[in-house]
Amino acid sequence: MAAVVGARMSFDLDAYLGRLRLPARVTLDAEGLGRLQRSHRLAIPFENLDIMMGRGIGIDTDAVFAKLVAAERGGVCFEHGRLFLDALAALGFVARPLLARVWLGAADVPPLTHTLALVTIEGQEWIADTGFGGSYTPPMPLVDGAEATAPDGARFRLQRDAALGWMLFRQGDAATTDGRGTGEGWRAQYSFATAEVVAAADLAMGAHWAATAPGTRFTTHHVVSIVLPHGFASLTDRAYRRRAGQEEASGTIEDPRVYRMRLGLMFGIALTREEVAALPLFATTH
Repeated sequence: MAAVVGARMSFDLDAYLGRLRLPARVTLDAEGLGRLQRSHRLAIPFENLDIMMGRGIGIDTDAVFAKLVAAERGGVCFEHGRLFLDALAALGFVARPLLARVWLGAADVPPLTHTLALVTIEGQEWIADTGFGGSYTPPMPLVDGAEATAPDGARFRLQRDAALGWMLFRQGDAATTDGRGTGEGWRAQYSFATAEVVAAADLAMGAHWAATAPGTRFTTHHVVSIVLPHGFASLTDRAYRRRAGQEEASGTIEDPRVYRMRLGLMFGIALTREEVAALPLFATTH
């Protein structure tokens, strides 16, 4: 079943591949899927700044394409997921969306506020995730006990869960995350089920809750991150952190001018002075 939930009739695949700096279409196999997801994460940042500016987000194909491709901005998982599913369909992959519960820092059963893709290649199902802004997860076959290692050295493991369906675990350096889910040993990242079809309304509900509910991560924090070839960079509120290979840098940004410069140079996000000044992060002090 090829999933085009919420998609438009046409998708500018060449523009998308250009945004990813991919010179050609990927092959319709596991290697091609991995290359596409990796290129997406390296090129398009994760960010919730429109939510923090009071603009909200749209997760239909036209809105997502205009923002993440044409305007060269980033987005949250529901925006990334829509764009990636449209690209997979345009390339000829068979894929559909899943909803997931993020367990990092959860004190109780978390809501379904994350989305990823389930891709079927030659009869084997794979998970592929372009929208988890906390770290990088490589595509993995949906097999109990399957493991994968990311270029930044983090390890991942999939396990069946009798109550939740599947659980994805991560073990890796804290510097290659956005600060959540760190500690020794394997840490539960998110769970998901594959039995039910996820409809456009389900995605809309999850996105709406994440973007509007008081106290959620995306309504209380300015969250920006991007995957690096061998590391990860994040900007959570005023705290900046970057890990590239064995080199690490961190600091606190106090000046909106520095914040704006960092957004452009590290994350490729171009905001005007007025937009940065409108962020709650600086609005009360500058």
